[in-house]
Amino acid sequence: MKWQIDKSFDFCYGHRVHNQTLNAEFSLDSCLACRHLHGHQGKIKIILEGDELHQGMVTDFKHLNWFKVFLDDVLDHKFIMDVSDPLVPHEVPELMLADDYTTFDPDACILHNEGYLTPRMDLLSHLPQAVQEKYEGMVFVDFVPTSENLSAWLLDIAQQKMAELGVKVVAVDFWETPKSHCKVEV
Repeated sequence: MKWQIDKSFDFCYGHRVHNQTLNAEFSLDSCLACRHLHGHQGKIKIILEGDELHQGMVTDFKHLNWFKVFLDDVLDHKFIMDVSDPLVPHEVPELMLADDYTTFDPDACILHNEGYLTPRMDLLSHLPQAVQEKYEGMVFVDFVPTSENLSAWLLDIAQQKMAELGVKVVAVDFWETPKSHCKVEV
């Protein structure tokens, strides 16, 4: 037998899909709306699987509390940007290398274990408060932050963490909106 359990989480985030293209025959227009800075009310479902039960469970649902904290601390009400987005030098000039303004200054950001970057706020303390608040709300990744890429990234993070308990994470469902859904499975 196999058992599957899941738990869902909600969060708000912003992003931009800088490489978006459309086929007007299918989209019925050529508006590249996802290239604009915009936000979503996202929902994520983590799906766990077990071949046997421990104390009558695949695992306790509370064993996913860490994921809620991760979402709240890292992504909720944050703007997710691809470090290679052509807009980055214009949006975050203080974090770019002074000589070329096309790449991050490695000393200006913190690389986190989960593979994302956040600005070093101590280096920005001389800037106006509004600019500091902008940077507090930014998370940088090394991929275009589409539903598909975010799902795969979050699946990898969940798999690594839950492996410590011997629990398999087999899929992540991701709703960018109530009507737009993505699923990534192992």
